[in-house]
Amino acid sequence: MYPAHAQALHPDHTTFVELVNGQYHELALRLFMVIVLAHWAEHLLQAFQIYALGWPVPDARGLVGYYYPWLIKSETLHYGYALVMLAGLWLFRPGFTGVKDRWWWTIALGIQFFHHIEHFLLIAQALLGHNFFGRPVPTSIIQLWVPRVELHLFYNTIVFIPMVIGMYYHLFPPVEEAAVNSMQCTCAWNRGH
Repeated sequence: MYPAHAQALHPDHTTFVELVNGQYHELALRLFMVIVLAHWAEHLLQAFQIYALGWPVPDARGLVGYYYPWLIKSETLHYGYALVMLAGLWLFRPGFTGVKDRWWWTIALGIQFFHHIEHFLLIAQALLGHNFFGRPVPTSIIQLWVPRVELHLFYNTIVFIPMVIGMYYHLFPPVEEAAVNSMQCTCAWNRGH
């Protein structure tokens, strides 16, 4: 799974990145995807609360925010998730060894990097106690034009779509890529066929 030359450089010492892209790759990637899907469920529930149930935006806090409203209002939670996504996309990138899966995964990583910058601006304003752009609440750059709920649905969508395409090519590598890779990932559904 992980490049053989990297393992040859450190035969007695396996790094965390090598482990999650080697023997624990499938398990670690599944756990990461559970986190991603749980986050998606929260955003979709919030959108349902707003658009289907007609709840006011401040009351539409998803499931976690319903029980812990103070938590969902915390910029720390949102920035923390943006960092988890960024770190996960970066951490698992070496395990995407095909051309197509790596291409799409890298696109998701690049978009998430910008999304992380937007969240960094929000948490910086919260920590400084000074909102930018003359706004009454912490505001990101794109949020100057797009409301926060819709903006985060958009960001999550444009990160998630290339991520899913990358996962598809990772699980079902094209024949020409599977034949070139000497070590096929255990995630691939068609390995050994």
